[in-house]
Amino acid sequence: MKIKVNFFKRTMAGALTGAVNGLFGGGGGMVAVPLLRGMLGYEDKQAHATAIFLIAPICAASAVIYIINGYAAADVIIPAAIGSVAGGLVGANFLNAFPKTVINYIFIAVMFIAGARMLF
Repeated sequence: MKIKVNFFKRTMAGALTGAVNGLFGGGGGMVAVPLLRGMLGYEDKQAHATAIFLIAPICAASAVIYIINGYAAADVIIPAAIGSVAGGLVGANFLNAFPKTVINYIFIAVMFIAGARMLF
């Protein structure tokens, strides 16, 4: 019975993450990390790393839809993709360099700044 509940919770967490990412064109990771930590009980660093792994195919699927519908421009996608991959590599290497409390504070700060920018 526990396996079914865990499978259901994991599926719902994935569906919510995918829906947020598809609807807003990103941000699924901001939902995935708290879901992985709170709902599924992952440790902080494991939640961050797992969220990145989850977001890659979600972003690819969303990107295909955006491109098909004419919302994305290649002159933006290519340099942004290169920068994102480079930044992802740097960030992933720094994950082990910081204690989990520092990672949490950085994550909270990024979420707060993003939210504040959307308000103003």
